[in-house]
Amino acid sequence: MISIVWENRSEFWPQTLNRLWFSSIVLVCAERLLLHIYRNMIRPRKQFTMVDRSQNSVGAGRERIGAVQYLNTRPLIYGLGDSLDFDLPSKLADRLARHELDVALIPSIELFQRLDSPRYGSHQPDNTWATNSESKYRVVSNACIACLGSVMSVRLFFRTRPEKTTRIAVDEGSRTSVALCKILLAKQFGVTPEIEVLPIGKNIESTNADAVLLIGDRAIGPISGGFQTVWDLGEEWHRWTKLPFVFAVWAARPSVDLEPLEKRLNAARDSGLANLATIAAIEAAAHGLSVTQCMDYLNDNLHYNLGYDEQQGLRLFHEYSMELGLSPSDRNFDAAFEYSKLS
Repeated sequence: MISIVWENRSEFWPQTLNRLWFSSIVLVCAERLLLHIYRNMIRPRKQFTMVDRSQNSVGAGRERIGAVQYLNTRPLIYGLGDSLDFDLPSKLADRLARHELDVALIPSIELFQRLDSPRYGSHQPDNTWATNSESKYRVVSNACIACLGSVMSVRLFFRTRPEKTTRIAVDEGSRTSVALCKILLAKQFGVTPEIEVLPIGKNIESTNADAVLLIGDRAIGPISGGFQTVWDLGEEWHRWTKLPFVFAVWAARPSVDLEPLEKRLNAARDSGLANLATIAAIEAAAHGLSVTQCMDYLNDNLHYNLGYDEQQGLRLFHEYSMELGLSPSDRNFDAAFEYSKLS
């Protein structure tokens, strides 16, 4: 009896270790498979290829879609796959203007530069608008990047009091955030600081400007430098206006077939929102966040639907932009939304 028990014990540990080893292999393979699937859903094209503009690339299923690789865009581009070309926000707007893209997630200030004219209320009839002009844009989807309060990824770091600010260093490619920064300082304190560019490769200590504006991934998390005050620009805008702020919208040129684009972009957003937990689990470590922090950021700090309140916030941003000379004053805001079906 004793020998039988001992023999069973001698077999126990090798069998247990084998089971643990096999289980660990299965978990690693599953994790790698999930990561592979996710990255293939959102990977950019390795090389940009120009498409013959005489053909309708959208209708043929070859949409040229421009987006940025910031964490806050992940729910919008979930599942778009090989259609994506990644670039800085400001460069996406320039590429859309050069017809290198059919649709792009552009900064909202860039939408204002290419609205139809005349403005709403003009004596000219509606059919005088340049609605088919390639130089004008349409909002093609009710998906957007917006916030109602703190956004966490757009922050202004002051080394002095806001009303004493004379020079601001700004992230390269931060056109909407720069415009918002100028509006908040001008309207609240009557100051118009000089702007200098802080290149992507430079850190916040590399400039002695009175304030530093950071956007996207490098604005998230703790920042050293002994700053007196830190503004979350989404929070400042909401405190002042009580409205959401819209940072980016999907815009397209009028000549492309907008209907399939709208359906595909809305579906990508809906799929991204349904898979926020997966996105957070995969992206958190790369951005120095815990999965919980990443989930809170994507779910609580941001929202992705361009509804009535968001449009009103965007309209007010447009009015202030025109007032301060940050966008043309003879443009029709409503014309950009003639196609899109806002919910």
